[in-house]
Amino acid sequence: MSDNKIGPGTYLTDAEAKELHKGFVASMAFFVLVAVIAHFLVWVWRPWFGESRAYAAVEVQQQADATAVASPRG
Repeated sequence: MSDNKIGPGTYLTDAEAKELHKGFVASMAFFVLVAVIAHFLVWVWRPWFGESRAYAAVEVQQQADATAVASPRG
């Protein structure tokens, strides 16, 4: 190894560093792909752009059901 590098050593050879970097880039690309797919699936389920609150009626019904269960009338 050459001693003319500035900063602390990494204790890796150039080949090892390139292999580590290749693995890091591949895992990062996989993570981004999974995140994009997850965001798309959630958007298909409940879009946050486009129609304004298309699922609001469902939430109102769920709140009404929860309130009815929490305070039963006798």
